[in-house]
Amino acid sequence: MTDKLTLDFCKIHIYDHYMIVTVNTGETISLEHNKTLTNIADTYFDNRPFVYITHRINSYAVDPGVYKETSKISNLVGFSVVSKNYLAKSTAQIEKLFLDKPFEIFDSLKEAIDWAKSLTNS
Repeated sequence: MTDKLTLDFCKIHIYDHYMIVTVNTGETISLEHNKTLTNIADTYFDNRPFVYITHRINSYAVDPGVYKETSKISNLVGFSVVSKNYLAKSTAQIEKLFLDKPFEIFDSLKEAIDWAKSLTNS
């Protein structure tokens, strides 16, 4: 399965066991945005294990409270950040402290997808 969604704050590519989200420049991901993303995950993954991959090609912020809520998604088995930008990677290292799920940082989408497949055994 592969679907593409365009929301007012991001673009999402949905695959069988992972989703790749590219947030628009200048956004601040709030709890309200997180609810939208959680609803999409519920719709597409329906209690199947999945990995959330954020492709950080744009600069944006995340409300740290989002990670507490994200940690509650029972079928979320991993979260990854893909970026070659030093600042984005440094920020991700801090964000990692707020998420109670496996969290990795990668330079390429291929690495993140391979990791997602290993977590979901697909």
